Amino acid sequence: MTPAPVLSDIEVQRQLGALPGWSRKGAVLQKTYHFADFPAGIAFLARVAEVAEALQHHPDIDVRYTRVTFLLSTHDSGGITAKDFELATRIEQLAAEP
Repeated sequence: MTPAPVLSDIEVQRQLGALPGWSRKGAVLQKTYHFADFPAGIAFLARVAEVAEALQHHPDIDVRYTRVTFLLSTHDSGGITAKDFELATRIEQLAAEP
């Protein structure tokens, strides 16, 4: 299977405009979400895990008490691809749900 093409810097910047709070750090998209308590953050993480598994695109995740940070990069492509933006968009949709 051929790796997904890495997006250009301009493409990354354009797509970041549609994802408030997301930023680029080198070859990674990242965002930290804050929750009222630890169980709420873990519940959100579990919902993201289901979506990531369905997409077969898995984020790196850092959990720090009430903060959950997602780091997205397409490792087999060596950078940011459309897959990362698809997952970031889905994470945003989950975050907007009550």
